[in-house]
Amino acid sequence: MIDYYKQWKTECVDNVNHPNHYKGKGNPYEAIKVIDAWELGFCLGNAVKYIARAGAKGDRIEDLKKAIWYLQHEIDKNGLPNNNESGTL
Repeated sequence: MIDYYKQWKTECVDNVNHPNHYKGKGNPYEAIKVIDAWELGFCLGNAVKYIARAGAKGDRIEDLKKAIWYLQHEIDKNGLPNNNESGTL
């Protein structure tokens, strides 16, 4: 007999810890591993996350727009020294 609860629990853990749209636990370039290794922080980390999964979880263009949003937020947050431009891409 198939233990559906055990199967469901395993699938949930994998979807939480190492989702397929990030290519799973065995991927040395899984987004979270890169973000941690490069100490990117929240905004840059999210930009990398959305670029890494672009199109794998949903709409590719939407993911890329989200990455741009986080990059723009990082630029705006840190300002543009010696530059009179608004910082908008």
